[in-house]
Amino acid sequence: MGRKLNLILVEKILREKGFWVFTPWEFAQIFKTSLVSSQKFLERYTKKGVFLRAKKGLYLFQPSPEREIILANKIYFPSYVSLETALSYYNLIPETVYAVTSVTTKPTREFEVEGRLFEYRKIKKEAFTGYVPKQINGETGLMATAEKAMVDYLYFVSLGKKNLNERINFRGIDFSKIKDYSKLYENLKLERIINDVIAGNRKNR
Repeated sequence: MGRKLNLILVEKILREKGFWVFTPWEFAQIFKTSLVSSQKFLERYTKKGVFLRAKKGLYLFQPSPEREIILANKIYFPSYVSLETALSYYNLIPETVYAVTSVTTKPTREFEVEGRLFEYRKIKKEAFTGYVPKQINGETGLMATAEKAMVDYLYFVSLGKKNLNERINFRGIDFSKIKDYSKLYENLKLERIINDVIAGNRKNR
């Protein structure tokens, strides 16, 4: 009888071993479980986005970005996922994001967890809003709305701590919400940047 597989332990061991591409048989050998159990486990979590099927009988380890929302919230509290990670999640920037980015009311910090970087930027308490709950595998994670993620990001651009991404996609963005959220920061440079962005977007329509 095969060993019962636990997703958290499986992910941890795969990360530690750097085991990214494998067959169900190799997976069964690593976790000392039956081939049938391994195949069922891989099929179940492929549907949930943890693994990718490269072709029949060959899998890639692909930790779900959504699961990292939960982890990010727990590493440094209070916080919610925002900035580049949220912008990428909403397909507002085309680049791959290599760190999980969040905002917090606590001092700016960064943590590395099993090779994954989690960054936290401090914002004022009055601006710590505009996030929504995301239900992920029975747990709740907090992520900025598209508009709040944009404002959080542009705020750090206004401070000179981030460079403005020239390829931001504003399709579907509610600019009235952008302006409302920007007022929370009480930052004139931020408001000027947002006015320029809105004007430029309207001109290009």
